[in-house]
Amino acid sequence: MPSVTSADVARAAGVSRTTVSYVLNDTPGVSVSQATRQHVRDTAARLGYAPSAAARTLRRGRSDLVVCVLPDWPTGPVVDLLLDHLTDVLAERGLFVLVHHHRDSRALTDLWRAVTPRAVVGLAPFTPDEARAMAQAGIVVVGTVQTTDDDAFDRSQHDLAALQVDHLAARGHRRVAVAATDDPRLARFAQARLAGVRDACAARSLPAPVSAPVPVDRPATDVVRDWHETGVTAVAAYNDEVALAVLAGAREAGLDVPADLAVIGVDDSPAARVSAPPLTTVAQPILAQSDHLAAGVLAAIDGTAAPSWPADPAVVVVRGSA
Repeated sequence: MPSVTSADVARAAGVSRTTVSYVLNDTPGVSVSQATRQHVRDTAARLGYAPSAAARTLRRGRSDLVVCVLPDWPTGPVVDLLLDHLTDVLAERGLFVLVHHHRDSRALTDLWRAVTPRAVVGLAPFTPDEARAMAQAGIVVVGTVQTTDDDAFDRSQHDLAALQVDHLAARGHRRVAVAATDDPRLARFAQARLAGVRDACAARSLPAPVSAPVPVDRPATDVVRDWHETGVTAVAAYNDEVALAVLAGAREAGLDVPADLAVIGVDDSPAARVSAPPLTTVAQPILAQSDHLAAGVLAAIDGTAAPSWPADPAVVVVRGSA
């Protein structure tokens, strides 16, 4: 079925295409009565007319599109919240967010041939070829702490895990295990968090933590039972999904949480609040990070100084599991 054009709107409204263009583009300095303006808008809405993004870009000399490139990560509540908030903030400036889940099978240069964004937000580093292609196309690139400062990124993940140990140690736990993720796409996050647990245990003169990968699609019964038998009393899980698998494993192993085994996750996901028992977790400052990305996009567009990375700390949300 052919798409509705501005000519179709003009014909149905009984006005010229020029009038339709003036009205739908809010062209300043033209004399069109309010009644005619409303009639044209109503007709366009009734016909389902959508203006061409390409034509709008050509006419304005700029795009109103911001592309957010996600790495090959599993998505979840943290990424969802970041993107939702980023979309809301940029919408206030008339900008639209397009999310592109980057896969190695298709180069980003193919995307730039299809759309010409005003800016690109990268949640992971771009390759030199990708960065060069965007620069040649005049595309503004806005990065996160992961894309702009490797040390800062690793420290942020390290410190999340250190908070877990601090909380567990403050409640008297001496033997801590790490429930790691088995997803290879999250290896860099997992390594930094494991290092954070190890360093925090060493700083408190606790035994070195034991660690094992925990799939999120089944109870971690055998792993939890083995840990408990070796004297482990607390588990620092990679994230809330992994922590829920640990909770399910503890139930199947006949262990009481937190009396026999305390469990703490990361992310403060919705499921953490309704698990049995409710999950203690570390909440990341996602809204502050999303605000930072939005501010970075607007600063790049406006030609102003880029904001510094937010200093809002992560916090432990205490619930029944620890």
